[in-house]
Amino acid sequence: MRTVHEIPVEELRSKAAELLDGGHRLALVAAHHDDGDRVRVVYLFTAGPPDVRTELHVHLDPDKPEVPTLAPLSFPAGRFEREIRDLHGVVPLGHPLPRRLVRHYHWPKGWYPMRPDAAPPPPFTEQEGPYPFLEVEGDGVYEIPVGPVHAGLIEPGHFRFSVVGETILELKARLWFVHRGVERLFQGRTVAAGLPLAERISGDTAVGHALAYCLAVEEATGTEIPGAAARGRALLLELERLHNHVADLGMLCNDVGHGILHAHAQRVREQLLRLNAEITGHRLLRGGVVPGGTVLRALPDPVRLAALGRDIREVAGLALHHSTVRDRFTGTAVLTARAAGDLGCLGYVARASGLTGTDARVGHPFLPYDTELPVPVRDTGDVLARFLVRAEEIDVSLALIDHLAEGIAPGESRTPVAGRRGSGVGIVEGWRGAITTRVETTADGRLGRVKPVDPSFFNWPALPVALANTIVPDFPLTNKSFNLSYAGNDL
Repeated sequence: MRTVHEIPVEELRSKAAELLDGGHRLALVAAHHDDGDRVRVVYLFTAGPPDVRTELHVHLDPDKPEVPTLAPLSFPAGRFEREIRDLHGVVPLGHPLPRRLVRHYHWPKGWYPMRPDAAPPPPFTEQEGPYPFLEVEGDGVYEIPVGPVHAGLIEPGHFRFSVVGETILELKARLWFVHRGVERLFQGRTVAAGLPLAERISGDTAVGHALAYCLAVEEATGTEIPGAAARGRALLLELERLHNHVADLGMLCNDVGHGILHAHAQRVREQLLRLNAEITGHRLLRGGVVPGGTVLRALPDPVRLAALGRDIREVAGLALHHSTVRDRFTGTAVLTARAAGDLGCLGYVARASGLTGTDARVGHPFLPYDTELPVPVRDTGDVLARFLVRAEEIDVSLALIDHLAEGIAPGESRTPVAGRRGSGVGIVEGWRGAITTRVETTADGRLGRVKPVDPSFFNWPALPVALANTIVPDFPLTNKSFNLSYAGNDL
């Protein structure tokens, strides 16, 4: 159930506090420029089960767009506010950390790319001084800069370590080196043309982002999809969870020197990617979720999946019974439940720290799961817990895929999407955590505004917290145990 409340800006803080105190989380904040000059900010709060979605809309003075900051109430709110200030010029009054978040310091002053009156990008200017990293001083303290350019294919991100010996005192992650203007690219597209963009928000999460986009579009346009299509979508979502989690298990083993287990995990992942290609025609499952339904070329063979499941369990079991692997995982980079809750963490990061009620398949289901849906939770918050949650989620996904495949058949199952003005929200438990996308469509059925939020936006701030008082050699292992998306964050 989604309700929309238009409120005066003066009531924003009290209404938000009431929702947060009532168990809601802030899932999304989006600024809108209506009719060219009216500025509207939408705050989406969610809770579940039962599935509850509450939107607060505030209208601002277009000549002086300002909102009272919600940062003291919600850490994610403070990051959303800094984002809309950088891209839309909406000022969060009283924000405790007013410096830039998205726009690096060579972006020109006064140029806000999401405003309708924004001119083409002006030339980058000279940097306005160094980025204000927190400086840690004292005997024996020194800094280690890492990135933004990394070895291999990893996307750019800069990490600044303040250390004594090998102990990390402070870590600052600097992102948004690959800001792509995704929100602006959606505007004016047809619903069909928006799908390839949604699939590419974060390349390893094609199903999750495509599904959140399609659910939002279907709610905005009043489109009811066939029941078989909903089951097909859920099946694709689990296949995506499967191949990503398997890859992570192997890479975590590799980061502690167990290359053989990594090789076997990648062998299994390759078989899963080939299975994906048989099912949708694409190794990353693009083209399977479409507006109004699904297109499936085939269904997974249960015998083949069962064999892959045995392989995965063997790899995980060998890792957990290897003394070096288990010793390196145990107690490394602990994220406490309190820290995870305060930061608004999602997905396996949250569940490995003991947070329950964070799985959107339970809180915001897009179909009634007519089978038991266990949600693995661990409470130690270390690398081992993040490994175990993934391994246990793999078993859940394998069982779900078998169950969901029983009610569908290969082929196209979809309903045409009508063109009409409206708004909608899609919430999906992607493999990293809950993905939320809000869409507004125009009267001719085109996209007026699309705001996607990847779980990495919520989880990136937790990485430096978990690394405090660990050692520098633990960084690669910890970073992989979080496995956050740069692209999903740097929209």
